Amino acid sequence: MNQPTQTTASTCCYCGVGCGVLIEHDGETIRGVQGDPDHPANYGRLCSKGSTLHLTGDLAARALYPELRLGKGLARARTDWDGALDHAAAVFAETIREHGPDSVAFYISGQLLTEDYYAFNKLARALVGTNNIDSNSRLCMSSAVVGYKRSLGADAPPCSYEDIEQSDCLLIAGSNMAYAHPVLFRRLEAAKASRPEMKIIVVDPRRTDTCELADLHLAILPGTDVALLHGILHILLWEGWIDRAFIDAHTEGFDALKKLVHAYTPAAVADICGISVDSLQSCAELIGKAPSFLSLWCMGLNQSSAGSAKNSALINLHLATGQIGRVGAGPFSLTGQPNAMGGRETGSLSNLLPGHREAGNAAHRAEVAGYWGVDGLPEQPGLSAIELFEAVRVGKIKALWIACTNPAQSMPDQTRIHEALSTCPFVVVQEAFFTTETCRYADLLLPAATWGEKEGSVTNSERRISHVRRAVPAPAEARPDWAIVCDFARRLEPQLRPGLPSLFDFSNPAALFEEYKQLTAGRDLDLSGISHALLDDLGPQQWPFPAGATRGTPRLYGDGVFPTPSGRAQFVADPYRAAQEQREARYPLTLNTGRLRDQWHGMSRTGTAAQLFGHVEEAALSLHPDELQRRRLASGDLVKLRSRRGSLILPVQADEAIRPGQAFLPMHWGDRFLKGLGTNVLTLPAFDPLSKQPELKHAGVEVDKVELPWQLFALVEGEVQERFEALRPLFESFAYASLTLTGRERPALLIKAACAVAPETELLAQIDALLKLDQGPVLAYDDPRRTVGKRVRIEDGRITAIRLAGETAARDWLKALWSEGKADTELRRWLLAPLSTPPGNAGGCKSKTLCSCMNVSDTAIRAGIDRGLDLDGLKQELKCGTSCGSCVPEIKRLLAQPVTAKA
Repeated sequence: MNQPTQTTASTCCYCGVGCGVLIEHDGETIRGVQGDPDHPANYGRLCSKGSTLHLTGDLAARALYPELRLGKGLARARTDWDGALDHAAAVFAETIREHGPDSVAFYISGQLLTEDYYAFNKLARALVGTNNIDSNSRLCMSSAVVGYKRSLGADAPPCSYEDIEQSDCLLIAGSNMAYAHPVLFRRLEAAKASRPEMKIIVVDPRRTDTCELADLHLAILPGTDVALLHGILHILLWEGWIDRAFIDAHTEGFDALKKLVHAYTPAAVADICGISVDSLQSCAELIGKAPSFLSLWCMGLNQSSAGSAKNSALINLHLATGQIGRVGAGPFSLTGQPNAMGGRETGSLSNLLPGHREAGNAAHRAEVAGYWGVDGLPEQPGLSAIELFEAVRVGKIKALWIACTNPAQSMPDQTRIHEALSTCPFVVVQEAFFTTETCRYADLLLPAATWGEKEGSVTNSERRISHVRRAVPAPAEARPDWAIVCDFARRLEPQLRPGLPSLFDFSNPAALFEEYKQLTAGRDLDLSGISHALLDDLGPQQWPFPAGATRGTPRLYGDGVFPTPSGRAQFVADPYRAAQEQREARYPLTLNTGRLRDQWHGMSRTGTAAQLFGHVEEAALSLHPDELQRRRLASGDLVKLRSRRGSLILPVQADEAIRPGQAFLPMHWGDRFLKGLGTNVLTLPAFDPLSKQPELKHAGVEVDKVELPWQLFALVEGEVQERFEALRPLFESFAYASLTLTGRERPALLIKAACAVAPETELLAQIDALLKLDQGPVLAYDDPRRTVGKRVRIEDGRITAIRLAGETAARDWLKALWSEGKADTELRRWLLAPLSTPPGNAGGCKSKTLCSCMNVSDTAIRAGIDRGLDLDGLKQELKCGTSCGSCVPEIKRLLAQPVTAKA
């Protein structure tokens, strides 16, 4: 009998916007998701990722039971929770006794809930006695943390989302907001449409979808942001567009900065940044004359060996113009992960303690130790992410606990990361998805609950805390992260604190929150007045929210008083320094990495939803057409992309949005979906000396064409995750292999591979068997002399599986026939003849899904444009752009093409 549909209000688990969602479920299974119209972050809007949350989390990809490996090289075997955690506690205790507490480490995630974070932090510092606990937020937001603390005195974004709609001038730097924070971008689009006089400046080496909204796009050379920002301040000073009264009353250090930026003349900065003097002057004028000025930034500024300097240089502009602490104004970092803010609040970076305290501050350590009831906290500085994994690699860390993150995909210089994980004596991975690259190294795999299955809280980019509510139980034996940590800690305590009462006597997430929040009382982030129950009554709230408060705080520093020793904000005078890795003859291209519209991080979750591959099907390197011509390459050619650290084989494509001399590769691809350790086999581990955030956005690379004449194309629908797991190992011998998903109503596994010579027939036979092409209603053609083979399975009058080997010219035609659910009348004649190309002009029918929400292809949209439809007509007839709106910038570009052609 069908269970009645229920609705549970919760939050999205992707970016730091913190959108409210309404989970539709029957008490056991999530059936759908809608935006929460009452949540102040999104007012019912969702992006293409958030609106498909109910389609992700395929059980076949989930970790369901604890698994233990009893020796390196052995397979893991299923165990029970008692056996798993007893074993982990024994290994950690023995390691600590023999090698000291700093021989173990914890690497956790901005996707954990605040309560999970707090439990891990207390485990590491109070029980184990190490500061070796860091988060993947180190790769994401740590430069913003340093920027805020150095300049304003505390790690506190001072703005609210409503400022985006109320500002007169916005500077978006190092952020493709249209892809990374699409719901906020929709709010910005609406504001610009209602107030065309609003000015938007975008600073980005690429012309992204975000630039479609810009009045001015500064396509600076990668890594030159500090020079640009100093150059803007130079002009503001020269023209008198500064607020001298604010500077004198509320800041310190201006004279030193003024002296520094004197040398950053318009001509010099234009030359460094690769832009015109006029565009630089226009940018400064828009900022200097604006009644209100807001800046938004993300990874382009943070993921840099000069990330702290970039953040401070941007905040300098606000302090110099007095544009902070009021409506529509202020420096506003856009958080990358859903709860990176909560991690910073709970002190879950190696250099932090709860309540925005410093691990290196003796008084702060004493405060937290006293509250926790322990003798003291460790004094030895903890290792940040890059340092931590290097310590693992060289044998200093002998037991490593990884939770809710995938360093074997996301960390730079992947060759070293895989070496570290493979040699570490004991690796625990606490994870919802067993399919991540990191899980293969787990000696102990602990199945964790995930979105929709756990309760707690998160803090979004505007300091707003939301209650995350559980809708359905976790599958099989998966457990909430906080519960796993506390259970483990209680087993470790008798060995490290014998005879003492437990520090981890928590029965639910609310109890953890209640203990944690008192560590914020009286601090800049005071949220001691918040509880889970209050959030249920009042809705999401922004901190500060001290005890006795009735509402949160939308903006900070309106009184001009800052949480510094003097009460004044600090100008920071850091000079521009060129990026660590410069172009040279062997590596003449600068590689930039970034996000795709419909994917998230390493795709452990989005990679289970086939429709999210409709817009971008596979990893591809983007180069300017001039670079392709210079190298005698064509779109679709396979190339070897190499840096000083490694290489990757993948297809190349032309992209006029990128300047010559540069290259772009999405960040999401790891070794699961793309053979060769993925994007980060190329990136460098150099990091900012203050924030310790690595230079993931800037690497020297070169591109060489590779000749891999023997190619394979395969598609099979049904049991996608199971087939993925079985087939992926068979492609290790191929030079190039890409495995992704495709389809919507009928999800399918899509494989593209290539090598220099045909593989052994036994390997092809294994592949065919897993594709269901070895028996049954299969049409087959083989030409052994040419090492060409074709296989198509037809059931109930439609294609269900395809394999082309040796020649793949017909792949787009066959994929289109599969997608349409039919078998073309020409199919049998083509299959049973030595023809490589499809009949007629069918081979040119390659299309992509432009609107993921409404399943509208670019072919359908082009056809509508040919019929004379404008944007409103396309929306009305095809429904594209009527849901999340992320496809609208691309539709506008298609609409502009005929006009350009006629002109």
